[in-house]
Amino acid sequence: MTVIVVTGTGTEIGKTVVTAAVAAAALAQGRSVAVVKPAQTGVAPGEDGDVDVVRRLAGNVTRTELARFPEPLAPATAARRAGLAPVRPHEVAEAAAKLATEHDLVLVEGAGGLLVRFDDDGATLADVAVELAAPVLVVAPAGLGTLNMTALTAEALRARGLEQLGVVVGSWPGRPDLAARCNLADLPQAAGAPLVGVVPEGAGAFSPVEFRRDAPAWLAPCLGGRWDVGAFTAAIG
Repeated sequence: MTVIVVTGTGTEIGKTVVTAAVAAAALAQGRSVAVVKPAQTGVAPGEDGDVDVVRRLAGNVTRTELARFPEPLAPATAARRAGLAPVRPHEVAEAAAKLATEHDLVLVEGAGGLLVRFDDDGATLADVAVELAAPVLVVAPAGLGTLNMTALTAEALRARGLEQLGVVVGSWPGRPDLAARCNLADLPQAAGAPLVGVVPEGAGAFSPVEFRRDAPAWLAPCLGGRWDVGAFTAAIG
């Protein structure tokens, strides 16, 4: 029984696809998986949200979406503009804790970065992780600028006494530039935590069969995969 909180150094960097990869690797090991999305923004009623994307790619996961707001904004702003109640950290923690009694792995995927506000009181995904005493997996981009964002996220985690499980590159380019190649060595230093996976660019467009077959090769053993940072770095050169 494990809960992992998945956050990112920003938005649109591959959190949902990484969440799906972790779920797929766990399902391949015969583990039961639940995915919680505290606040889904920018999606209309009836449209697929992130938890639906995870299920399509990874397979038979239990999906829980606590709140949905139509505008693609921070959850607190989107809730306020929609005239709807915001999601609260204790609600997320309670939902995840209940699912953890029924599943081997629960993944809580945030919106945007770690400190994006859920409500006007300033509650964030970090507060959810504190309530759950859960480790946090950080998803980061590959290229220029990622080191500063990753270091700031790591600093915020340490300030709250939260364990950082590691960093996954959410979209590794087919032709990595010099910055991306150097960041393989520099990201762990910026994060103060290991690099534990690299998901290839465009993986979200893979067929479910391809995605489920390949996902374990993108993730380190601590995430249920077989990816090896040393071998990958040596191959990149």
